[in-house]
Amino acid sequence: MIRKKLKIFAIILTMLPMMFFTSCGDTEKSGKLSIVTTIFPPYDFAREITGGECDIQILLKPGQESHSYEPTIKDILAIENCDLFIYTGGESDVWVEDMLASFDEPVNALRLVDLCDVKEEEEIGEEHDHEEEHSVDEHVWTSLRNAQDICGGICEELCAIDIENADEYQKNCAAYCEKLKELDGEFSDVVNGGRRKTLVFGDRFPFRYLADDYGLECYAAFSGCSDETEPSAATFAYLIDKIESEDLPVVLYIEFSAENAARAIAEQTGCEARLFHSCHNVTQEEMQSGVSYISLMEENLQVLKEALY
Repeated sequence: MIRKKLKIFAIILTMLPMMFFTSCGDTEKSGKLSIVTTIFPPYDFAREITGGECDIQILLKPGQESHSYEPTIKDILAIENCDLFIYTGGESDVWVEDMLASFDEPVNALRLVDLCDVKEEEEIGEEHDHEEEHSVDEHVWTSLRNAQDICGGICEELCAIDIENADEYQKNCAAYCEKLKELDGEFSDVVNGGRRKTLVFGDRFPFRYLADDYGLECYAAFSGCSDETEPSAATFAYLIDKIESEDLPVVLYIEFSAENAARAIAEQTGCEARLFHSCHNVTQEEMQSGVSYISLMEENLQVLKEALY
């Protein structure tokens, strides 16, 4: 039997408490477990673990920029009425903290992965001795290893809510995590076989966890959650020099980017500008075509090979 209780599930980043609240939910109407997630990766993870047998809603609409998202009344009602709410925290989910403050009965804290500090533009794009900021980097899903831990945490919560289907959730989770593990091995093989270990992003840099997994040295125009769109002249010159001095064939940009900085760097250096997807969100066309976290990371793998070989 599905327990008629809403679980506010704080995944990873800011180590916010897991909250449990009484809720009528929509389960009685549809007979299915209802799950709400803020962004695409946990949406896709939940979809894989449940085998598509639950009602899963993503708040961040396809094509929407995550850092400018504001919840609507409809979104808040969806959260209040679901059985499991999954969010990541960090700068993009400050609104969640404000919303949770109106509820009671915190139960405990959840930690699934080791966290990294955000580094500001100068520490990423330029070698200066500035004092480092120590806000948490929220983009933990960019690591395939973290993704396995996140899936394990989601599966555990689903099994606690829906005991009758726990065996199926565990089976699905194990199979999916095996795919993630295999893809992680392919990333390792590409990095280990490459001539280079350096990546340059003419864009924001949400890949701290991926870079740490494989020992990659990365330089970028902006930090992961920066709202800047034009790098300073010093940063622009530094990235161009890095590409030219190391003979890098590719400069990278992320999804929903204006691509201006990356294209300008490519024009100056003769390298190619390539998309490297953070998986934060997808377009409407990608959603309709059935794109997945794994398929996006497989595309990244091919770009990584082009960049390192």
